[in-house]
Parts: sequence; C-alpha cells; structure tokens
Amino acid sequence: MDALYYVILGATLMGVLGYLKTRYFDFPGQAPQDYLTAGGEAFDLRRHLNGPIVCEGVIYGPTGRVVSRFVGDFQATWDGNKGVMTEHFTYDSGEEQHRRWDLTLGNDGRIVATAPDVVGEGQGAQSGPTVQLRYRIRLAESAGGHVLDTTDWMYLAPNGTIVNRSQFRKFGIKVAELVATMRRAEPA
Repeated sequence: MDALYYVILGATLMGVLGYLKTRYFDFPGQAPQDYLTAGGEAFDLRRHLNGPIVCEGVIYGPTGRVVSRFVGDFQATWDGNKGVMTEHFTYDSGEEQHRRWDLTLGNDGRIVATAPDVVGEGQGAQSGPTVQLRYRIRLAESAGGHVLDTTDWMYLAPNGTIVNRSQFRKFGIKVAELVATMRRAEPA
C-alpha cells in the first residue's frame, strides 16, 4: 500500500509542477503587463500593421518538427481605430489560403479581432513592444475541423520587423506552433 501511495503522490506532484511551469514559466504564462516597461519603440497596430506586408514562416507539429513552410502577402488598412487585414498565404505544398481579419483597437490598447475561422471574438492587447491576441480557431475540414485555442504574440524588433510566435492547443496540450516574420513590403 505504501508503494501505491508514493506513486500517486509522485504523479500528483509532477502534475502540479507541470501545471505551474506551463502557467507561470512557459509561453502561455506571458502577460501583456510583462512588457509595459520594455525599452524601445511601442507597438502600434495602426502604424506597424499598415499597408502592404510580407510574411515568411514555419509551422511546427506536436513533435516539434517543421510540418509546413509558408510565405504571405498581407494588406492592412485603418480608419481610425478600425482596421482590416487581408492575408494571402502560399504553403510549401502549393496550397493557398485567404483570410480576413477585422480589428478594433480600443483607446486603452485592447484589441478585438474577428475572422471567418475564428470562433467568437479574439481578445488581446498592445503593451510596450508587443501585441498579444488569444482566440479560438476552427481548422478547415481538410485539416480535421478541430477548434484550437490560440495564443499569438507579436514582438516588434528594433528595425520594425515583427516576429510572430503562435501556439495552438487542444485540451491544453500544444498541438502546433507557428513562427513567422512580418515586415513592410518594399515598393515595386
């Protein structure tokens, strides 16, 4: 009986430690207020995500291996605190994807975002040189139609390039991660 007790105690302790690591020390544990006093230029969606934007990135699967590579051409426009960003992605498989985000920026830096494949509304915030956005995304039927909890973080680099890291979770378990860069398109 003592052995079973120690196995249960050990499993419980490992579960609690795993939860604490994920909640406070891992990617999902970041909070916008963590970046309020970060140095450098502040991220302003209306300025840094405006006009033609080019994007390159990779998607990692649940084992940490790259499962897809992509490039994207975006166009973002703003009318006051309301913005629209259209995205055209081309994947290494040859598949193409078109998306549209409708963005509303509050005077306090809060963000509300909607898109056809987003369940409900995405919620986020600008904070120092970062933007955080959380939402639930419904994958295409060809990808299983699953609904994933998504956390996006965009970090503004000193040269104006945006580094985007996103994690996708199902039942709290990370199933994919995306890393991409975004920058203004050079005039033709």
